[in-house]
Amino acid sequence: MATIKWNKRARRVFAEHINYARQEFGVTTAFRWFEKKNVIEERIRQYPESYPIESLLMHKRRIYRGAVLMKNFKLLYVYYPTSDTV
Repeated sequence: MATIKWNKRARRVFAEHINYARQEFGVTTAFRWFEKKNVIEERIRQYPESYPIESLLMHKRRIYRGAVLMKNFKLLYVYYPTSDTV
């Protein structure tokens, strides 16, 4: 089972998006986003390479994968198989 490590910037940006969702769409929507993130994290823990490779970032040195959280919001991550971390 892979370990997920969020960097500080990613945590801050995600918190900003959750706050935006709460202010613009209500607590229910913000809670739905947060729950969807938890579902995505659980799938990544169990199957870190299950989400597709992000085609727009294929020119980068690392292999980025993307999980769609909402229609206009995608969580991008890198999986390191040697250390089993995301």
